[in-house]
Amino acid sequence: MRDQIEILDKRFEDLSRRTRELVSMIPEGKLYWQPRETEALFPINSCGEYVLRSAAAVESTIGGITTRLWDDPFEWTLPETLATNDAVIGYLTEVEAMRTAGFAYIRDDGDLRKVIPAPEKMRSIFEILLDAIIRAEHQFGRACGVFGVFSDRKLPRR
Repeated sequence: MRDQIEILDKRFEDLSRRTRELVSMIPEGKLYWQPRETEALFPINSCGEYVLRSAAAVESTIGGITTRLWDDPFEWTLPETLATNDAVIGYLTEVEAMRTAGFAYIRDDGDLRKVIPAPEKMRSIFEILLDAIIRAEHQFGRACGVFGVFSDRKLPRR
């Protein structure tokens, strides 16, 4: 049975679609626009930075589940490397392909209960995926918030 896997898969797939839609709506030159510089405890980043953090949460999670490599994709997701909307959409497409392959690796709902070594402690695959979608959605939501500062366009919906 794959009922739980399908539910999780659809949540990740929907987030991927909405993220690509959001990036395509960002005017050139606004991808890494900073609303304001601040010394606050919680810095305000750009849409692009939040989008990359969202995708990185998915990429590192799938890599961790499938290969046990929990690498943070920091080095290849720098704004200097992914400087345009098209480059970011290309990266998001790569992450989606990786995620699709990762979900194919999970054969049935019973696999979600398997406990594997995660970066800090042993956790079930279900718990790892749930944590990843929460983190990725949170970063996407922050990107949408920054987008709302410079645009009145409707955000991508579920």
